[in-house]
Amino acid sequence: MYETILVPTDGSETIQRTLPHALKLAADNDATVRALSVVDIRSVQAAGDDDREGVDAELTADAEAAVEEVADAAAAEGLDVETTVRRGTPDKEIVKESNEENIDVIVIGTDGKTPREKLRSLGSVSERVVDKAEVPVFVIKQAADEGAE
Repeated sequence: MYETILVPTDGSETIQRTLPHALKLAADNDATVRALSVVDIRSVQAAGDDDREGVDAELTADAEAAVEEVADAAAAEGLDVETTVRRGTPDKEIVKESNEENIDVIVIGTDGKTPREKLRSLGSVSERVVDKAEVPVFVIKQAADEGAE
C-alpha cells in the first residue's frame, strides 16, 4: 500500500515519538523511508549580515545530522532509506517533497505548542502540512504529560 514514507525531522525530540510509528509502517509495507529536514531560510534571512553565513552553515549541519539520525534508525531495522536536506519554508518544502518524489504517506510529529505559541507562529508546521498535502498524513501527537509548561 505504501512504497515511500516521508519522515520530516527538525532534529528535535519530537522525532523520538514519531520515528517508531514511521519505522513500523515502513516495515509492515516493505517501504522506503525518506528522511527530510528543511533549512528554514527565514532564520537565515533574519540573521545579521555578519552572522548569516554562520547561521546558514549551522542550520545546514543540524539538518544533515537530523536526517542521519532517521537514516541510522531505519538502517538498524533493515529498511531502505533515503535522505534529503532542502532549503525553504518547512511546511512548503515538505509538501513539495511529497509531490515531487511520489511520496505515499507523511509521518510527522507535533511539537506540543501551546495555543499562544501557535498563534505567535501562525500555526504549526504539522497543521499546515495536513492542510496542504495531497497524500495521507499521520500526525503523531505529543503525549498530554509532555511539552507545554
